[in-house]
Amino acid sequence: MNKTELIAAIAEKANVKKEDAKNMVDAFVSIVTDEMIAGEKVALVGFGTFEVSERPGRTGRNPLTGENIEIAASKQPKFKAGKLLKEAVNA
Repeated sequence: MNKTELIAAIAEKANVKKEDAKNMVDAFVSIVTDEMIAGEKVALVGFGTFEVSERPGRTGRNPLTGENIEIAASKQPKFKAGKLLKEAVNA
């Protein structure tokens, strides 16, 4: 399912116009992104948690030349599925 299909499904399920559903999806994505940029978690009980994990810098190896290279520290967005979501998927 892509974003357009998600918007159509939300509009149908919530009985709202597609434009309103699009605004809801865009607002959700924007809020989650802003919170993660600020280093905060977004927890939706039963569904899951969006959070940022820190990856420390490390030394890697260029596979073509074998030369050691420094890989910079970075932040990675992460989603951890909640219990109810896991149970629904595995049912």
